[in-house]
Amino acid sequence: MAEAGTGLLEQLKSCIVCSWTYLWTVWFFVMLFLVYILRVPLRINDNLTTVSMFLNTLTPKFYVALTGTSSLISGLILIFEWWYFRKYGTSFIEQVSVSHLRPLLGGVDNSSPSNSSTTNGDSDSSRQSVSECKVWRNPLNLFRGAEYNRYTWVTGREPLTYYDMNLSAQDHQTFFTCDTDHMRPADAIMQKAWRERNPQARISAAHEALELNDCFIDSLVEASCKASTTLVDIESCATAYILLAEEEATTIVEAEKLFKQALKVGEGCYRRSQQLQHHGAQYEAQHRRDTNVLVYIKRRLAMCARKLGRTREAVKMMRDLMKEFPLLSMFNIHENLLEALLELQAYADVQAVLAKYDDISLPKSATICYTAALLKARAVSDKFSPEAASRRGLSTAEMNAVEAIHRAVEFNPHVPKYLLEMKSLILPPEHILKRGDSEAIAYAFFHLQHWKRVEGALNLLHCTWEGTFRMIPYPLEKGHLFYPYPICTETADRELLPSFHEVSVYPKKELPFFILFTAGLCSFTAMLALLTHQFPELMGVFAKAFLSTLFAPLNFVMEKVESILPSSLWHQLTRI
Repeated sequence: MAEAGTGLLEQLKSCIVCSWTYLWTVWFFVMLFLVYILRVPLRINDNLTTVSMFLNTLTPKFYVALTGTSSLISGLILIFEWWYFRKYGTSFIEQVSVSHLRPLLGGVDNSSPSNSSTTNGDSDSSRQSVSECKVWRNPLNLFRGAEYNRYTWVTGREPLTYYDMNLSAQDHQTFFTCDTDHMRPADAIMQKAWRERNPQARISAAHEALELNDCFIDSLVEASCKASTTLVDIESCATAYILLAEEEATTIVEAEKLFKQALKVGEGCYRRSQQLQHHGAQYEAQHRRDTNVLVYIKRRLAMCARKLGRTREAVKMMRDLMKEFPLLSMFNIHENLLEALLELQAYADVQAVLAKYDDISLPKSATICYTAALLKARAVSDKFSPEAASRRGLSTAEMNAVEAIHRAVEFNPHVPKYLLEMKSLILPPEHILKRGDSEAIAYAFFHLQHWKRVEGALNLLHCTWEGTFRMIPYPLEKGHLFYPYPICTETADRELLPSFHEVSVYPKKELPFFILFTAGLCSFTAMLALLTHQFPELMGVFAKAFLSTLFAPLNFVMEKVESILPSSLWHQLTRI
C-alpha cells in the first residue's frame, strides 16, 4: 500500500510539472479577461482614447526615429550575442534563461548526465605537434581477393578508391622491396609487380616469379650446384605468395594456404639475412625487408585464423608476434589482439592490453578510446536508466563510464552513428585517417558486435554521446582532452572512401535560436524604419489595418461573451 501511495504521489508530481507550462498560458488569458472586465473602473477606454489622440498628434519623424532606434538596439544585441557565441559557443540570452529561469519553471536539464570536466594525462598531450592528416594503414584491412573483390562481384561497386590502392602500392614497395632486389631475378619481377596498377598484371607477375624460381631449381639440380649457397637466391620470393594470397585467392582458406607457403620461405630468408645483417648496408636493408615480410605473413595468418573461427589460435599467434618483434609498433598488432580478445569476452585481458597501450606517450586511436569506454560502460550499462540518473545523480562508476564515452567521442565523433546504426556501414578502406570517418567505419565494422554483446552499452552510448559537443570549447581550434580536431579531415576522407558513401563531417554547433531571432528582428525593424521614412502615410494606414486585424479575434470573443452572459451579471462584474 505504501508503494502504491508513493507511486501515485510521484505520478501526481510529474503531472503537475508537465502541466506547469500550460498553467502559464491559462494565467495569461485569465489576466486578459480580468483587465477587460475591469476596463471601466480602471478607465482603460479613456486612457486608450488619450493615447490614441497623442499618437495621432505625432509626426512621421517620430515613427522613423522609433523604428530606427529599435533597429539599432536589436543590432547591438545581435553583435553582442554573436561575439559571445564565437567565444563561448552558446547564446548569452539562452544561457541566462536556462540557468535562472528554467529552475523557476520547474525544468530539469536531462540532456547531459554529466557536466563535469575530466582531467587526465591526455590534457597534457592535447597540444602535441602532430601531423593533422597523416594516413595510417588499417590494422584490420580485408583481403582484396577474398573479400573486396567478392563485394564487387555481388554489388558491381568498387569498395576501394584509386587513392587508397595507390597508398597500398606505396606501402608494399616500402615493406617488401629493397635495393638488392635487382640481384635476384624473382625479386626484380616482384619489384615491378608492386608498381603495376592492373590487378591481373600483378598476379601474372607473381606467377612468373614463382615459375622462374622453379626453373632455377631445375637448372641447379642438373648443374649439381651447392644448395646452401643458392637457396638464398631461390627462397627470396615469399612476396609472390603474399600477392597471390591477397589478390588471387577467392576464399580465406585459399589465402591461408598461400600464406603458409609464404611463411616457410619467409622464415628461411629471415634466418639467413639475420646472420648477415651486420656485414654491410645492403645486408642490413635486406634483413629489414625480410623482417617486414615475416611480420606481415604471421599477422595475416593470425587474421585468417580469426576469420575462420579459430580465435584462441589467433590470439596466441598475435601475442607471440608482439613478443618476438616488440619494436614494430607501426603495424598496430595490438588492435588486432584487442578485437580477438573481445570476441572471446576476455575482458580482463583486454584491460591488461589497454593498460599498456592507452598511454600518454603513445598515439591514440578509435579502437583504444572506444574499447576503454566499452569496458567502463560494461560495469554499469545493464542497470543504467537516464530517468533514474537524472533524479538521483550519477554514481562514481556511471560518471567514469560517461567520461570515457565523452573522451572517445571527442577523439572520433563519427563512430556513434555507426554503432547506433543511424548510418549504414560499408567495407572499411585499406587506409584510415585517425579521427576521421574512415577510422570510424573501420572500427564499427569489426566492433559493433562487441557493443551489442554488452547489455545496455549501446543505450548508455545513445544517452550520453551527444553531450560531448556541449563540453568541447568553441571554436573547434581549442580542443578539450585531445589536440584540436583537424579541419582537413573531411577532404582526406573523401579521397579514401568510395563515392557512393556519404562522408560524415564533424558535428558543427548550430546557431542558437536567439541569435537567429535577433538577426531577424534587427532586419525587420530596419526595413520598417526605411519604409516609414519613405512612405509615412502609407505605413500609418498599414499599421492601423494590422492592429485592427490583430485585435479582431479578441473583440469577437468579447462580443460573444457579452451576448452569452446575462446583462445583470455582466453589469455587476463591470461595477466591481
